[in-house]
Amino acid sequence: MAGTIAPFEARLFETGALRVGLVVPVSGVLGLVGPCAINCAVLAAEEVNRSGVNGRPIELVLIDGGRPPREVAREVGELVATGTIEAVVGTHASDVRMSVAKAVASRVPFVYAPPYEGIGAAPGIYFLGETPAQQLGPGLSYLRGRRRWFLLGNDYVWPRLVHAAARLRLGPAVAGERLVPYGSATAALDEIARLRPDAILLSLIGSDLVRFNRAYAESGLTAARLCGALEEHGLLGVGGDATGELYASMGYFHGLTTDAGLAFAERYAGRFGPDAPMLNGHGHGCYEAVAMLAALAVRAGTLAVPDVDAVADGTTITSGRGPITLYGRQVRQPVHLARAEGLDFQIVSSR
Repeated sequence: MAGTIAPFEARLFETGALRVGLVVPVSGVLGLVGPCAINCAVLAAEEVNRSGVNGRPIELVLIDGGRPPREVAREVGELVATGTIEAVVGTHASDVRMSVAKAVASRVPFVYAPPYEGIGAAPGIYFLGETPAQQLGPGLSYLRGRRRWFLLGNDYVWPRLVHAAARLRLGPAVAGERLVPYGSATAALDEIARLRPDAILLSLIGSDLVRFNRAYAESGLTAARLCGALEEHGLLGVGGDATGELYASMGYFHGLTTDAGLAFAERYAGRFGPDAPMLNGHGHGCYEAVAMLAALAVRAGTLAVPDVDAVADGTTITSGRGPITLYGRQVRQPVHLARAEGLDFQIVSSR
C-alpha cells in the first residue's frame, strides 16, 4: 500500500513504512481542494517510493483538515503521541495549521504547503507557500491605477494579516474593510455596492470565495477583484469570468508553460487520467510537501527534528514550479498574477 492513502487501522500499515499524516480538507469550506491535493500527494509518494526514504516507503494517512482546528489538532496529536505517524504534511487553513503545530510541539517534522502569514516559525516546521507581501506584490502593482479598494476576507489569521499587509501598501486608498465568518461570504455586498470601490482584495477561501464571486457577478458591479486563494477548481465553481477583471495571485497555476510545469502536468495526467480533478495551486502544494519531507529526511538520514533542522537550509526539490529551495525553513519563489478568461487563467505578470 505504499504510496497510497491508507485506512486508519494499524494492521493495514506496511511493515517498516514511513507513515506520514496528510492533513487535507475533505469537508468544510475548503473541501473542494481535497481531491486534487490527495492525488498530488499520492503522486509524490509513488515517485519517492521508487527509491524510498532511508530504505523505507512512504505511506500516507489521510486526516480531514476541513474540520474545526481543535478536532484536527487532537487527532494529529494522538497519532504523533502513539507513533502512528512520524511526520505531517498538508494544505489547509492557517487556523488549523496553528492548532496542529501546537499539538505536534516540534516532535516530528511538519511541512505546510499553502500561502501563509509569514509567522509561526518553530523547530521542525517548514513553509512552502508565499507570505502576504510576496503574494500581494504582483497584483497591487498590476492594478496600481485603482484608487479605491475594499478588503474582504474570512475572519481568521491569514486574511487578517493579508489585510494588514495590504493596508501598508495601499494606505488611504482603502475605502472599506470587512472580515466575515465562514458561510457569510456575501455579507458585505451591500456595503461594497454603497462604497463603489474600483478594486476588491478578496481573502475569502474555498466555497466562500466561490459564493461571493457568483453573487458579485449577478450584482452587476464592475470592480476588479484580486484573490489570494482562487485556484482552478474555484474558477470552475464560479462559472468562469468574462469581465476581464477577476485576478488570482498564486505560486502555481496548472497553465504554467515552463518545462517544469508541463512535465508535472504530464505526469499527473498520466497517473490519474484525463478526467482527474484539475491541477491547482493548493493541490500541487501537497506534491511539494511530500517531496520536500522526503528530501529533508534523506538529507538528514533521520526524522529527528534537530537533525532535520540542521540540514534544512539548501534542501531542494523540483516541482511544477521548478526547483524550490528551503532557506530559514521557508521557500522564496516567483508569484504569478493570472487573469480569469472564461474557465481558464492566463498569467499576466510574475515577480
